[in-house]
Amino acid sequence: MLRFLVRRLALGVVVMWLITMAVFALFFIAPNDVARTLAGRQATPEVVALISHRLGLDQPIWKQYLDFVGKALHGDLGFDYYHGVPVTEIMSAALPVTLSLVIPGAIIWLVLGVFNGVVSSIRPRSLLDRGLTVFALFFYSMPTFLLGLLLLYFLYFRLTLAGVAVFPAGGYVPLGDGVYDWFIHMVLPWFTLALVSAATYTRLTRASMLDVLGEDYVRTARSKGLGERRVVLRHALRAALTPVVTQFGIDVGVVLGGVVVTETVFSLPGLGKTAIDAINQQDLPVIIGIVLFASAAVVVANIVADAVYAVLDPRVRLH
Repeated sequence: MLRFLVRRLALGVVVMWLITMAVFALFFIAPNDVARTLAGRQATPEVVALISHRLGLDQPIWKQYLDFVGKALHGDLGFDYYHGVPVTEIMSAALPVTLSLVIPGAIIWLVLGVFNGVVSSIRPRSLLDRGLTVFALFFYSMPTFLLGLLLLYFLYFRLTLAGVAVFPAGGYVPLGDGVYDWFIHMVLPWFTLALVSAATYTRLTRASMLDVLGEDYVRTARSKGLGERRVVLRHALRAALTPVVTQFGIDVGVVLGGVVVTETVFSLPGLGKTAIDAINQQDLPVIIGIVLFASAAVVVANIVADAVYAVLDPRVRLH
């Protein structure tokens, strides 16, 4: 297992190296005037000259790349000249918002999707199975922004007009300002994110469980007189979770880089909304920082998923 994880870790390092090369080439080699591009549209000539000096643009390309990677490894993602602060300061302000959305939302969609998938698989072609299939297809086909707007319309606007003001219109309240206020502001974004994602896990779990329930070792466990619940949960579900874990690692890594649509609909100042604002302002240092962070999040999440995969399926340790 250790050799398997070392290979996955080495592969992750190679992927991150290729990403840094692509980002560096895209933002530091492709533009005709790198300093002007990084400074933004409103930068003065003095600021452009300062950026050119700080970045060492008079140095060879390989030296610039090594400086770029070295600073990134030490947590220095550059300076945002548009706001006059380091990029890490902007990202550290946005990251707690994204984490507040992603972590509970991921738990909800994983539990809901796996539960629905297991229930569907143990009663295939039943009325319950067909109902959960319709549920999954409905939310799978639902655009995230539309689901968010519908939740806001019915659970905020209509309830408020009826004199039952339960959910706010949007915005973010830090956890430190009160657990209840933080919770009530995040409920609708959580379910907007979770319902769309849970649909995928429902179908994936159902298909995987149906395959596993037909295996010989499951029939053997049943023939020995083991209870159906034990057969399903201890023997079948563990093997069926391997593709779910793989998908979960990819999805969590991606959404950690910024849940753009959900954050925009609910006015959450997370990484996704910060990235959109940076694109509109042509604030390239922030864009570079978020791209590197999002890439690292995907790589790390996949390495963790591979580790869990190896625990669930002993056959993986031999590869």
